[in-house]
Amino acid sequence: MKLLLASQSPRRKELLTSLGFDFEVVKIDCEEILPEHIKIEEAAAYLSELKADTFRSLVSDEVLLTADTVVAIDHQILGKPRDEEDAFSMLQSLSGKTHQVYTGITIRTADQIFTETDVADVTLAPLSDDEIQYYIQNYKPFDKAGSYGIQEWLGMAKITDMKGSYYTIMGLPTHLVYKILKEISVI
Repeated sequence: MKLLLASQSPRRKELLTSLGFDFEVVKIDCEEILPEHIKIEEAAAYLSELKADTFRSLVSDEVLLTADTVVAIDHQILGKPRDEEDAFSMLQSLSGKTHQVYTGITIRTADQIFTETDVADVTLAPLSDDEIQYYIQNYKPFDKAGSYGIQEWLGMAKITDMKGSYYTIMGLPTHLVYKILKEISVI
């Protein structure tokens, strides 16, 4: 079987490689718009399935993997920041609080589709304005939901507690990917 990863995320590529999979990266052009009244816990799976549905038809020996991550706090979804000001605002809202990170994955074959979501709770220590500015200037978190990456300075210096998978927070619940790929005999 030929595994196709529909993600430009270097973190997802790294994680899938570390799991021992050979894969080809493919591009999907998909406008990621959530329905107005979607439940927060369903948003990442919805976007992941939307990406999978947008991709061309698969042939019998292909398997497509799509994923999406959303960060939520106080019943509000934080996507990728639009700009530096938006990133600053998001990080201020996460400062000193616990938030949720949801990563949804969709694995599609020519005749099957599997979608699952994993969630992790993440607690950040308080962030000063200078720390937020330092992080934004040095790590440019504009391609990350919630404006941060757990594997970078902010994760190392400011995450005080987490419940759930580190890899879910990083953007790919590797345990779910492995389980599903094993079930459909990609392994």
